[in-house]
Amino acid sequence: MKSAYELAMERLAKSEPAEQPLTAAKKAQLGEIDRVYKGKTAEREIFLKQQLDTALSAQKFDDADKIRKQIAGEKARLEEEREEEKERVRRAK
Repeated sequence: MKSAYELAMERLAKSEPAEQPLTAAKKAQLGEIDRVYKGKTAEREIFLKQQLDTALSAQKFDDADKIRKQIAGEKARLEEEREEEKERVRRAK
């Protein structure tokens, strides 16, 4: 007897086409995307941490909190962009 989970997974497997293995070219593209976005993330982080240090040294704690939130938001946004771009590469034929 199969569980509801197993039945759902079988239906899902039937409804979605099987993933094709990644070619060497696609793997290289995915690696390049990771490299580019790692650089973008580091660049934004360095810039914002400089602003954070300036705000903290001036004892502007409200500004520092805003910058910390901005750092987290930028990281999340860049991560999402990276994953979207990688998914486009994976889907490309």
